[in-house]
Amino acid sequence: MKLLNDSPILKMKISLPGLKEHLIRRDRLLQDMASGRRGQLTAIIAPAGYGKSTLLAQWAHEAAERCAWVSLDERDNDPVRFWRYVAASLASILPKQQGTRLMNLTQLLPSASIETFLDTMISELCEDSEPLNLILEDLHSIHFTAIHEGISYLIDYLPEHIHLFISSRTELPFPTIKGVVNHEVHLIGMKQLEFTYEEAERFFRHTSNGGHPSLTSMQLDTLWNQTEGWITGLQLAVLTMGNGSGLEAFMDDMKGNPLLVSKYLFQEVVSKLSPGVFSFLLQTAVLSELHPQVCDAVTDFSDSRPMLEELKKLNLFLVPLDEHHTFFRYHHLFSQFLIDLLQREFDGEYTKRHRLAGEYYASIGSMDDAIDHMLAAQDFEHAVNLLELHIQSVLELGEIATLLKWFDRIPSSFPLTPEMSLVHAFILVLTGDLERAERKLSLIEEACASLGSSDRREQLKSSILFVRSNLVFLNGDFGKWFAFSEGILDNLMPDNPIYYQFDYNRREPYVRRTSLGMKGALSADTERIAHLFTGVMESHGWEHSLMNLYVKQSLCEGYYEWNRLAECRQLLVQIRNAPPTKETMGLFVPLHITEAKLFAAEGKFHLAHFALDEACSAAHSRKSSLWLAPLKAVRSLIYIREGRIAEARKEIAELPVSLKDKPAYSRETEYLSLVRMLGRQGKETEALRLLELLKPQAEREQQRSSIIEITSLQALLEHQRGQRQQSLHLLGEALRVGAQNGYVRTFLDEGEEMFQLLRLYTRSLEQEDGLSPEDLQSLDYACTLVKHFPACSEANNASAETSSQALPEPLNRNEMNLLRLIRQGAANKQMAAALGLSEGTIRVYLSRLYGKLGVTTRTQALVKAQSLNLLED
Repeated sequence: MKLLNDSPILKMKISLPGLKEHLIRRDRLLQDMASGRRGQLTAIIAPAGYGKSTLLAQWAHEAAERCAWVSLDERDNDPVRFWRYVAASLASILPKQQGTRLMNLTQLLPSASIETFLDTMISELCEDSEPLNLILEDLHSIHFTAIHEGISYLIDYLPEHIHLFISSRTELPFPTIKGVVNHEVHLIGMKQLEFTYEEAERFFRHTSNGGHPSLTSMQLDTLWNQTEGWITGLQLAVLTMGNGSGLEAFMDDMKGNPLLVSKYLFQEVVSKLSPGVFSFLLQTAVLSELHPQVCDAVTDFSDSRPMLEELKKLNLFLVPLDEHHTFFRYHHLFSQFLIDLLQREFDGEYTKRHRLAGEYYASIGSMDDAIDHMLAAQDFEHAVNLLELHIQSVLELGEIATLLKWFDRIPSSFPLTPEMSLVHAFILVLTGDLERAERKLSLIEEACASLGSSDRREQLKSSILFVRSNLVFLNGDFGKWFAFSEGILDNLMPDNPIYYQFDYNRREPYVRRTSLGMKGALSADTERIAHLFTGVMESHGWEHSLMNLYVKQSLCEGYYEWNRLAECRQLLVQIRNAPPTKETMGLFVPLHITEAKLFAAEGKFHLAHFALDEACSAAHSRKSSLWLAPLKAVRSLIYIREGRIAEARKEIAELPVSLKDKPAYSRETEYLSLVRMLGRQGKETEALRLLELLKPQAEREQQRSSIIEITSLQALLEHQRGQRQQSLHLLGEALRVGAQNGYVRTFLDEGEEMFQLLRLYTRSLEQEDGLSPEDLQSLDYACTLVKHFPACSEANNASAETSSQALPEPLNRNEMNLLRLIRQGAANKQMAAALGLSEGTIRVYLSRLYGKLGVTTRTQALVKAQSLNLLED
């Protein structure tokens, strides 16, 4: 199979299928589909052989609108894989820049929920108003409930310019009655798909031109009635006639049993084919796609190209998969008949052909297909070997459900090694099946205990510790982790990259928002585990593993939140000096954001901007544009804290957010910067609307850090617009969650406004009698937070006021940088090199700086800056 631009996307699955020759144009149905296009969804539902896919292909080729196509199969029963293909299909017909953004969104999965991914995808699609059709072929192949729920969610929130087409052999797995009543869902069923008498007549007239004997009006009338317009039945009749057989017996037996096709395919069609064609059909029956290379590998034929041409001429249920008629598949009914025949009549052939297919796909690196074929061949040894090689790649794609499906297809009687069984347990943990994972882990621990003392046993123990750590973090059973880890931590020797070299963060600006960071949960237990874990890894030389660095970054962000800034700084230095950090944007960006916030907390705003500059430069150089928006958002927050509102407004104006949006959780950092700016502009109502839409998404994701931040911002905005009681209620809500996790900086970084609101909250509760234990805890925590706010001395206030009054206009970041370079004695040329500017621009900037300071020389500028305390870090 061909990949799309070296991605994991198989091009054939999202390519518009080709049209068959002598296709009967179905004007009435095409008109019906056009009228249904005014709603949200058109569902084409009928058993196999009624032309659903052919009708959709006709529509897509003739519609004067963009059509995104996804051919679904059993392997798509993985939410990440499913939505990645949907996104890829949509991206293939959108403008390149928008399509790239859409594909970047798939990196949200699987760490964020499907709803969060869909919210963001829908938001992206809303930017384009040109009509667009999304076609999902063969939805009956999908039985994963989470995917059904996602499609239903998508339908509910589809932009008006997008229409969804679905074909299925079975009823849709989500309710559509309301949509039908409201004319938002259009159904096309089996009766509508049946050939009318006129269509059947045209069909036989076309085939007669191809050399088949013509039918009398009576024969045609009888055949049409007996098949009840079933398209495959009519096609089968043509093939039977082409073999010189009469139609009488065929029509008699078809009566009342139109789907009993196997008997006729064998007796009246297949049995009269040449031995070569018959053998080729059987040997290729196990393939989901047909092209010369794969057919050569699976069959006994040295050159399959002429045989494929022969099948096309025979019109033998061959369905084109692309417009160039290069790739094909058998009609599903025909394929199933051949497979049934292969399994029933030809001993060993079914497994042999699957094994050959598996070997072919493994040789070209198409590991998904290779594993599927080996499992179908029941060659579990080869399947497990391939799986072991492929696990890392599938994990990085986030297709956890696919891995679980493969493991579950391996029978319990097959002896998996403890190491592979442990990978199975790890997958169960990642899918949230904690009870089953616990049972499997217990069995693995028993197997490990039975091993003799050896390096293998110790390595297995350490790997078990990795998996159990993930299990602990999800179920909160810290006591069990400590009990298990005691006595083996000193011997920890991780050896499997699946566990310690996995890239845990593809998009989040804060590692603590990921599942590894426990979605913002902070506690003494998590800190202790992190220290034990990283300490042992480093003692065995794994200090630069991604697992170690991500745990440290999560802990580092926790220290910042706890206001333990010295410990935060210490970890930042360690992470920054690790070589993988520079190559892993999921570490590099959060590291620099934390560093910027730390500098800002220390009042070193110029250094905060330097940290963000470094991250932006890396994002540009690595073409990782998805990180630029959160970096701009953080920069705007720092500008706001500096009081540089104009610069903050400029940064926010460049973000892909607006006050009229339905905000998406994946862009929370950007929206919260917009909310703060709206608050500064006195637009509390607009800001609160955005927060009201963001909060349920944060709660759905169980994201503590977001819940605390959003709720505290709601409190500030309500207080700003005079809603005192509502403000205090919301602050109490934020404090309750904050107290459970020890949050400090989320409150502290909001500055003077939060300080005053906390004081108001404490005074209000202190005046009440009979406080509940919960209120008492919140009061105590609020008092603790108030003590964290820096007390500004009168002298410092006076100095700041003098500086402010002395300068008619504050210095911007470039001008502050120039002042520091002047202090270092830098010449204009050196300044230009340091700031990446031309010497001419430096001269202009110096002129502006002198004007603001009211001086004319460098020496005067330096003296004036020192008198105003401008250069004190």
